[in-house]
Amino acid sequence: MTTAPVSPADTLPAADQAAVRRAISATSRPPRASALSAALTFGWRGMLKVKHVPEQLLDVTITPVMFVLMFTYLFGGAIAGSTGEYLDYILPGILVMSVLFTTVYSGVALNTDRTKGVVDRFRSLPVWQSAPLVGSLLGDAGRYLLAGTVIIVLGVALGFRPGAGLPGVLAALGLVVLFAFGLSWFFSTLGLLLRTPNAVMNAGFMGIFPLTFLSNVFVDPSTLPAPLEAFVAVNPISILATASRGLMEGNADGTDIAIVLAVAVALTAVFAPLTTRLYRRS
Repeated sequence: MTTAPVSPADTLPAADQAAVRRAISATSRPPRASALSAALTFGWRGMLKVKHVPEQLLDVTITPVMFVLMFTYLFGGAIAGSTGEYLDYILPGILVMSVLFTTVYSGVALNTDRTKGVVDRFRSLPVWQSAPLVGSLLGDAGRYLLAGTVIIVLGVALGFRPGAGLPGVLAALGLVVLFAFGLSWFFSTLGLLLRTPNAVMNAGFMGIFPLTFLSNVFVDPSTLPAPLEAFVAVNPISILATASRGLMEGNADGTDIAIVLAVAVALTAVFAPLTTRLYRRS
C-alpha cells in the first residue's frame, strides 16, 4: 500500500493556502538576465574558483617566473653575450609563451565541467545558453592578464627597461591577450571533442609546444637553417613576439600588428561558432 506524497502547502488551512497563492501571484517575475550580464556572471564564477583553489594560479605565477630566470641566466650569456641584452630580447617572447600556454586550460576547464555534469545544470538555467561558455573564456582572460603582469613586473625587477615605457608595455600586453582569447576558442573546441581533461591537456601542449619553440621567442631566426628560418618567419607566434617587442620598444611594424589581429579574428570566427554548436549539442 502506497500513499501519495503530501507537500507542506497541502497541510496548511485553506485560508492560508489562498494567502500564499495571492502573495505569489502578486509578486512580479524577476527580469531575465541579459546575455552580457549572464556571461559576466559566469566569468566571475571562473575567478571565484581561484579563490577556493589558489593552486590554479601556479601556472600563471610560478611557471613564468621559472622560465624568465632559467632562460635569462642559463642561456643569456651564451646566446646574446650578456644576460642584460638577452633579457631585453626574451622578455616579450616569454610574455607571449606564458600567456599562450595558459589558453590550453580553457579547454581543460570546459571538458571538466562537461564530464562532471556541470554543463547540464547550466543548460537548465533560464539564461542565454552560450553564457557559461563565453563567461568562462572571459574569466580566463583575467588569468592571461595576471600571467602577463607577473612577467612584466619580474622583468622590470631584473633590469628590463622598455623604450616605449608603460604605454608600450600595456599595448603589447593587450595584443597578446587578444590573440590568446582567439586561440582559447580553438582549445575550447578541443575540450568538447576529447573525452577527458588529461587528453585535452596532452593534445593542447603537444600542439603549442612545437609552435612556440619553433619561433623567434628564444633566438634570432637568422641563426637558424634556411628551411627552419622560413617556417619561423610565417609562424603566427613569431609575428606576435615581434609585434610585442616592437610595441615595447616603440618601433612596432603595423603589418605585424595587423597580421596578429587578423589571425585572432580568424580563430574566433572559425572556432567560436563551432564551439558554441558543440556546446549546445553536448
